[in-house]
Amino acid sequence: MAALKVKNLFKVYQNAKYISARNISFEVKEGELFGFLGVNGAGKSTTLKCITGIIPFTAGKIEICGHDIRENPFEAKMNFGFVPDNHAVYDKLTGSEYVSYVASIYKVPREVFAPRFEELVKKFNLENAINNQIMSYSHGMKQKISIIGALIHQPKLWILDEPMVGLDPQSILEVKNYMKEYAKKGNAVIFSSHNLDTVEKLCDRALIIHGGTVIALVDLGEYRKKGKSLEDEFMKLTKESKEKIGKERANLLAEEAELAKTHGKRRAGRMMQKRIQQEVAEVFASVEKVK
Repeated sequence: MAALKVKNLFKVYQNAKYISARNISFEVKEGELFGFLGVNGAGKSTTLKCITGIIPFTAGKIEICGHDIRENPFEAKMNFGFVPDNHAVYDKLTGSEYVSYVASIYKVPREVFAPRFEELVKKFNLENAINNQIMSYSHGMKQKISIIGALIHQPKLWILDEPMVGLDPQSILEVKNYMKEYAKKGNAVIFSSHNLDTVEKLCDRALIIHGGTVIALVDLGEYRKKGKSLEDEFMKLTKESKEKIGKERANLLAEEAELAKTHGKRRAGRMMQKRIQQEVAEVFASVEKVK
């Protein structure tokens, strides 16, 4: 069974002129390290926030360990741990209090919590700070306590959004090693990153998106065997996609400008937003028909 299934995901923000996630589909297998790549604004964080239920999505289906995130959100969320890109933690709690609080939410038994907590604290070298208030932590320490909180219930799916940002080299190595260890235990790990070299060396597969659209799903094991460069492929694909999307958006802006001449700027904007909603409905209807 796949740890994560994303099928025909669409996300359109209110009053947006463009589709933030367009017909995104992929799976992450148990025991797999899966990279999620894209330039700034490609739609990585939007997609991850839809997967985790932080924001609602416009259309599509997301399953976590067989649980639909819309139909069974409680069961789905019990099966993943999420490390956001802004290490969202409670600053006035100590590190120990924070992780204990998270463990209680996930109903981790007390007898299981103690040895697991001790192991994770040692693994990420936070023994000397774990009883201090989180507000006294450095950026890297906050990132690590966020990681411990995401792992305390040993989820089958571990999701990380830019986990290496702000970490020192030693901490980066600790996180990478634990990601490998975690996947080897049969769990799935998906993480977004701008570090192509890390993804190329660490991951089994990687998804590349641009402009909210999937442009490639690459088998990195095959890349390593053939001596292919993920960086070269990424640059080539994103350049082609940028040119294509640039033309499409230029056409949309020109169309909106023409509508504004006869209908006014505000009404033209509403008309374009309605057109986006119709486009999503039409594309999704065609997908459902094929099924």
